[in-house]
Amino acid sequence: MLTRKLSMDELNRLSVEEFREIPKHSFVFILDDIRSLNNVGSIFRTADAFRATKMYLCGLTGTPPHRDITKTALGADESVEWEQCPDLLQLIERLKSDGYQIVALEQAEDSTKLHEFQPDLNKKYAFILGNEVFGVKEEAIAQCDICLEIPQFGTKHSLNVAVSTGIVAWDYVSKTLKSLT
Repeated sequence: MLTRKLSMDELNRLSVEEFREIPKHSFVFILDDIRSLNNVGSIFRTADAFRATKMYLCGLTGTPPHRDITKTALGADESVEWEQCPDLLQLIERLKSDGYQIVALEQAEDSTKLHEFQPDLNKKYAFILGNEVFGVKEEAIAQCDICLEIPQFGTKHSLNVAVSTGIVAWDYVSKTLKSLT
């Protein structure tokens, strides 16, 4: 079977203004102490692709505008709503009071394997993504409702934080869309 790539016009991309106005999925990303600005930019693109409600940039995580974020975000740093929050634990408390389920993406004791996670359509989720080396802070994990783990089957014990973000976003959106049909 032969096929062809779609042209940019055929992709029907939304403008930044259209994106800001359309409904988003009921999840946010919390980036805590993400060192690589390229990872931050990549996560902005993922947030745009899966229509995340918002991104929270905590700790030493870089913020736009920055050349390295812009380079990998390809404009998503302009379409995705974001907020800088210096204190992760205060943010968790605030989001909990706003009705969010707080979810750490981390390998932890009694974590839920991603394929076993069944999001509740009546709830909003905040996914915490931690530092590339040290992961999500223990004190943050203690405040979480769920700890999600992406099962891995190779010799390495972790995935790049931007890759993990894409996997979790796809899993969440695909499960919520499936349950609507």
